[in-house]
Amino acid sequence: MQKKLSSFAPVLPTNPKVLILGSMPGGKSLEKQEYYGNPRNHFWKILFKLFQQSPIENYEEKLRFVKGKGIALWDTIGKCYREGSLDANIVDEEPNNIIELTENFPSIKLIACNGGKAYETFKRNFSQGQFAGIDVIKLPSTSPIPGRYTKTFDGKVEEWKKILDYL
Repeated sequence: MQKKLSSFAPVLPTNPKVLILGSMPGGKSLEKQEYYGNPRNHFWKILFKLFQQSPIENYEEKLRFVKGKGIALWDTIGKCYREGSLDANIVDEEPNNIIELTENFPSIKLIACNGGKAYETFKRNFSQGQFAGIDVIKLPSTSPIPGRYTKTFDGKVEEWKKILDYL
């Protein structure tokens, strides 16, 4: 029997304004114990481009960078089983307690779901009414796995610019 996977603790600045939710860290990220740890994932490259920031390699510095921008990171799924790294293979998922997190951090005004699986999991487990005063949006996945609606890198950056309105 395979081991149940667990996502990471949230990355939380003092007064987060935007909460970016992934689905569940992929195999490489779990191995490295880093959000978006697969070097092929576009997440960090997109954020650096949004803020005209030179790429940062050190993970702790990356976390300082996002916290300094008022961005929190977490996942919609707290625990699940998954063969490989594909979201499509996720089974028996348990959601993270996003309600409690937003209650503890009332400064959050936007929940941005990174990709379809994060968004669908969020919608299935929570209702908009549980998040008064918080907008919820679906952004194109930063995953290196090509999806049905994969955009170019520049197309993803253009969509991700929406978070800037909340920072």
